[in-house]
Formats: sequence, structure tokens, C-alpha cells
Amino acid sequence: MTTSEGEQGGGGAGAERTPGGGAARPEDRLEQAVRAAEQALIEFEIAVESFRVEVENFSRLHEQKLGPMYARLEELDARILQARAARSGDPEDRRLADEARARLMPIPGVEELMNGWMDGDGLFPEATAMLTGQAVRPPQRVRPGEEARRLYRELARKAHPDLAQEDKERARREEFITRVNAAYARGSEAELRELAEEWAAGPELKRVPSAGEELYARLEWLSRRKELLTLVARDLEESAIGSMLRLAPDDPDALLEEIADGLRAQVTEREAELAALLA
Repeated sequence: MTTSEGEQGGGGAGAERTPGGGAARPEDRLEQAVRAAEQALIEFEIAVESFRVEVENFSRLHEQKLGPMYARLEELDARILQARAARSGDPEDRRLADEARARLMPIPGVEELMNGWMDGDGLFPEATAMLTGQAVRPPQRVRPGEEARRLYRELARKAHPDLAQEDKERARREEFITRVNAAYARGSEAELRELAEEWAAGPELKRVPSAGEELYARLEWLSRRKELLTLVARDLEESAIGSMLRLAPDDPDALLEEIADGLRAQVTEREAELAALLA
């Protein structure tokens, strides 16, 4: 806060004052800069974490919806190669067919990796039903809604570990934010509301002003943290799923359906090719 000599009745013109009227401490301006940098970093972290959750959830939906179609295409490609090898008798055709078939054989943990879509004998009934348009259980929608996003941002601002000045308080906040992130990743508004109530009922520790050296060190740490988050954000944006999300940020489900339409067309083409080879 800055006031003139006439307003304060003494002191130099433009001297900085505390709310109580005394001269400001030398560390006050630096402390304000640290507080502003902390808040800016928190907002950046919230944005990066929100996008990370979007990418992970979209990746899960992508695999649930399109996984069986990719699997079906691989199976058809392998069968086409086998049919060609049976017709030609060429050793090279046989080698290619064997390699393609080997890629479809189950390996330890394959069912978990493929989310139960297929094994060595081909597609599971649920996957086949999805490809043929029959009614199946749709992929679970795990993308957080607007209310969940609002609750998450509010909790992240209030409970962020960077707002702590003591190790004990930082540890408490880190444990709490871990639970907040998990609830947000599940898109659970109910859990986030419960966590908001828990935080409101919890202890509030008073902030202790930092010494000048600690404030400078804090600014350096915030700068390094921002650089790290910038790299994380860039990796997310440049990833395959992140790039897809950026193509349709407002309606990613429509993008999935568009990709699915293209895969269905490819499946139809492969099935026709296989039928011709087996005729």
C-alpha cells in the first residue's frame, strides 16, 4: 500500500506503508511477488492436471470403443495372409502369414492388456457384438463434468501443498490433494463434495512470513517447477491422444464416432477381400 506524505502526515512521498500505518518491511514486496507466483503456478498446475485427466480418460474411451475394431482388422489381415499363402504355396507368403498369426496369439497378461477383447481364438462375444451393431454395454463415461471440474479447481486452490509453510502441513495437503486427484480422475462429484466438506472442517494453520533468503529460494523453486510443468504440458499436447483431443475439444465423443465409422468401413473391405480369397 502506498500513500503520500500529506495523507500520512509524515515520511517520504510515496513511502510504502503497512495496513496499520507503519513502514513496510523490506521483504514485503518480495513476499507479495512470491505469493503471486505461487498462485500463478497453482492455476497452471490445475490446467495441466485437468488436461492430463482428459487425455487419460479419452485414451481409455478410445481403447474401449475402438479397441475391438483394431483387433478385428488385425485378425482379418492375418486370415487374408493365410488365405493367400494357402493359394500360392509360396514360402514367403507362409512366413508372413505365420508372423501375422503369431502376433495374435495370447501372451501372459494379454487379456488384461487387451481389456478382454480377444484371445488366440479371436474376438470375444462382446467385441463381436459391438462390431456387428448389436446392443452391448457402452464404454463407461469417465470424463469429469462441469460441476466436478469446478469442485476440483476450488479444492486445488484451497489445499495446494505450495500454500503450506510447515512440513507437517505440506504433508497433510499432499495426502489430501492425492485423494482429490483420484476423485477427479473418476469424475465423482459426490467424492469431491465430501472432500470439500472434509477440508472445510479441517485445521487451518496460520501462514508464517518467510525470511528474505527463503523467499528468493522459493521463487527459484517456483521457476523450476513451472519449467517442468511446461514440458509435461507440451508432452501431453503432442501425444497422439492429446493431439486428437485438440482436434475436437468440445465434442471428443463425436471424433471417436467418426474414427469408428472409418474403421467399420475398413473391416467391411477386409471381410470382402477375405471372402473372395476363400471362395
